[in-house]
Amino acid sequence: MGEMSPFLVPISMFVMVGVTVIFYPVTRAWARRMDAEAQRGGLGADVRARLERIEQAVDAIALEVERISEGQRFTTRLLAERGSERLPAGEPTTKPPTAS
Repeated sequence: MGEMSPFLVPISMFVMVGVTVIFYPVTRAWARRMDAEAQRGGLGADVRARLERIEQAVDAIALEVERISEGQRFTTRLLAERGSERLPAGEPTTKPPTAS
């Protein structure tokens, strides 16, 4: 192999510094533009309107589920109160099946 030129290291250092000085601002500008596009509002007006309608529908469903659960609690309480009223001793709760 041949000898290495004594100027190879300083020349490559100056080339790398030049590349860094030129491409660093370009890269930062590109990254800022991408960030600005992302923050500008990637969702369109139609998507926002649909999301608002979905949110209203979920709220309405939650209200209905709460009403259903309140009705179930009421029914459970009534059945528990009826269960505490015992039949007199000796009376069956249902009639036995009759043979035909």
